[in-house]
Amino acid sequence: MFIITQVGWFGVGVAMFAVPVQKMTGMNVYVLIVIAGILMTVTAFFGMKALMILSMIAVPAITVLGSLSMYKATETVGGIQGLMEYQPAEAIGLATALTICMGSFISAGTLTPDFTRFAKTPKMAVSTTLIAFFIGNSLMFLFGAVGAIAVGESDISEVMYMQGLILPAILVLGLNIWTTNDNALYASGLGFSNITKIAKGKMVIFNGILGTCAAMWLYNNFVDWLTILGATLPSIGAIVLADYFIVKRGKYKNFEEMKFKAINWIAIAAWAGGVAAANIVPGVPPINGLLGSAIIYIVGMKISDWLKVKTVSKADVKVG
Repeated sequence: MFIITQVGWFGVGVAMFAVPVQKMTGMNVYVLIVIAGILMTVTAFFGMKALMILSMIAVPAITVLGSLSMYKATETVGGIQGLMEYQPAEAIGLATALTICMGSFISAGTLTPDFTRFAKTPKMAVSTTLIAFFIGNSLMFLFGAVGAIAVGESDISEVMYMQGLILPAILVLGLNIWTTNDNALYASGLGFSNITKIAKGKMVIFNGILGTCAAMWLYNNFVDWLTILGATLPSIGAIVLADYFIVKRGKYKNFEEMKFKAINWIAIAAWAGGVAAANIVPGVPPINGLLGSAIIYIVGMKISDWLKVKTVSKADVKVG
C-alpha cells in the first residue's frame, strides 16, 4: 500500500506543477503534465546522485524565494501583529486537520529510512532528519500559512504569482515538486523492484508513466487522496516501529544474517486492523490507526512466538 501511495503522490505532484503553470503561461496542461512527468522520471531513474544534485539546487532556492514571499505577505497584512490577529472565516474540524497533517508527516517518516541509509554515519542520518522535519518542513508550513492569510492561497507558487513574482513562482513550484516527486518515485521503484525482482530502473520508468497518466484524476480528487493517506499510512509506520522497539527490542541482526519472510501475514493483518480502526473507531483516525496496528501486530507476534515454542517443545518430547 505504501509503495502504491508513492506512485499516486508522484501523479498528484506532476499535476500540481502543470495546472498552476498552465494558468501562468497559457500552455496546454496535458503537454505540461507529459513534460514534467518525463523530466521527473529521468532524474529518479539515475538514482541518489541525481537526487542529491537536484536537492543542492532546489533547497537553497526554495528557502530564499519562499522567505522573500513570506516577507512580502507579512507586510501586506500589517506585519507580525496583523498575522497574530488574523481569524479565519471558516475553520476545518480538528479531526480533519490532524488527519491531514499527521498522515503527511507519517508518510514522510515512513519513507525517510530509504534515504537516510545512504548517510555516512548514524549521527548524520539522525541530524539531517531532524533538520529536514523541524526546520525545512516547518518553513514550508510557514510559507503556506502566511501566504494563505495574506492572499487567500496556501500554495507558495500561487502566492508568489499573485505577488507579481511570476518567474520565481514557476521556479519554486517546479523545484519543490520535483524534489518531492523524485523521492516518491525512487522509493516506489525500489519497493516494487524488491517485490517483483525486476530492475529498479525499469520499475521507476513504469511507475513514472503510471503516475503521469493518472495525474489529472488524482489532482481532481486530491482531498479524497489525502484522506486515504491519513487513514492507511499511519498503520505502516506503526508496524515498523512496533517491530523494532517492542518485538525485537531494538536488536536487529546484521543485514547479512537477517532472513526476511516472503509475506508476513501478521503485519498485513495488523495493517488491515489499523485501517479499520482509523475508519470505524471514534476519535482521530491517524492515532486510531497507529494504536490499532501496533497493538494487533505486537499481540500477533507474541502469539506466533508462543506457538513456535510450543511446537518445538512437543517435537522435543516426541524425540525424547
